[in-house]
Amino acid sequence: MNLPIKDIYVVEGGNPLSGTLQPSGSKNAALPILAACLLTDGDVTLHNVPDIRDVRTMIALLVSLGVSVTRPGGSSIRLNASNINPDSIDSSACKEIRASILLAGPLVARMGRAKLPPPGGDIIGRRRLDTHFLALEQMGADVGFSGSMLTFSTDGLTGESIFLDEPSVTATENAIMAAALADGDTVIYNAACEPNVQDLANMLISMGSRITGIGTNRLCISGSDTLLHGTEYEITPDHIEIGSFIGLAACCRGLVRIPDVPSFILKPIMNGFSKLGISVKSDAECLIIDGSAELVVQPDRGGSIPTVYDAPWPGFSPDLTSTAVVVATQARGTALIFEKMFESRLFFVDKLVAMGAAIIQCDPHRVVVSGPSALHGTDVISPDIRAGMALLTAALCADGTSIIRNVHQIERGYENLVDRLKDLGAKITRESC
Repeated sequence: MNLPIKDIYVVEGGNPLSGTLQPSGSKNAALPILAACLLTDGDVTLHNVPDIRDVRTMIALLVSLGVSVTRPGGSSIRLNASNINPDSIDSSACKEIRASILLAGPLVARMGRAKLPPPGGDIIGRRRLDTHFLALEQMGADVGFSGSMLTFSTDGLTGESIFLDEPSVTATENAIMAAALADGDTVIYNAACEPNVQDLANMLISMGSRITGIGTNRLCISGSDTLLHGTEYEITPDHIEIGSFIGLAACCRGLVRIPDVPSFILKPIMNGFSKLGISVKSDAECLIIDGSAELVVQPDRGGSIPTVYDAPWPGFSPDLTSTAVVVATQARGTALIFEKMFESRLFFVDKLVAMGAAIIQCDPHRVVVSGPSALHGTDVISPDIRAGMALLTAALCADGTSIIRNVHQIERGYENLVDRLKDLGAKITRESC
């Protein structure tokens, strides 16, 4: 799959953004939910599927396995995996996204084997796969390497009591999908419980799986001795996109409304953003962010510098840490941003410093940000999805023109972003150079 790596965003910053931003379906839920179609030979119709690069790549991977894909219209997709070949995977597409590893669980559960190249994805630090391997091995899969390929095989998976050595989101999702067709009951301890994990579990229930403990770190899955049945399911709104838009709205000094925000996702998001002075209101239909209010860092008791740090759900999401850094540049006061989970995620802050931000990088995991800083436009390269969105936020509130390169990274996670921002009054174009 050829990526337009030379495409750029040209952004004229400093314009207040106002209007309504409709959130897309969750990227991180859509990817495992698409993989879960391999657990049935019936039709699976999905609604609210985001039209983003990572989803297109996952669909291409499923097509290479033999899944038929049709589009009834709008954001809906119909899939049928009645005739699949686990040996026909598109290796080049696998290397484009980390979510390709999500095919391992359903393939080995249904077909008894899978062969995948190591997954690609963002370079934000060490992203180990051991938790995936250990979970599948405990259910009876043999995991190995053949040349440059990961191999998975089994004579039949069995339900087990599994303790994940870390609450990995994708490893939890792989284990859930494998357990859905295992012989007997599986209990997953130290499971991830992010909204996208909950979405996958609810979708599997709609396919006939029996799962309890959804939303907790202890999941119980009763395996089925037959394939699951087809279903029709709507993917929930993307809580990371919603959080990104909250940060963007607060920095860009307008009045932005976000409809269809699930209430349970808001407190974890605001647990971090409120420390940077963001406040939100809601009416019967929308979340409302009034960016005209001054952002003021909220000190800890006794006047200490507050820390915004990420954690597994229901903590502040690591996917919002990059946006939090930009918000802190626009807030009066000093804050410590502590990225605990990925040691390379904060390596984009030099680009913010080049735009005029007052940031000290203490080590790979921590930065101290003092604000507000008057940012100015510059030429930057997006290193990953979330840092790219953070740099776009900075460009939109900066004075002057910015050029953002490598925008295909941003578009892996945000649907139709340029047009949606233009509808708010942003001066932004997408160009090829």
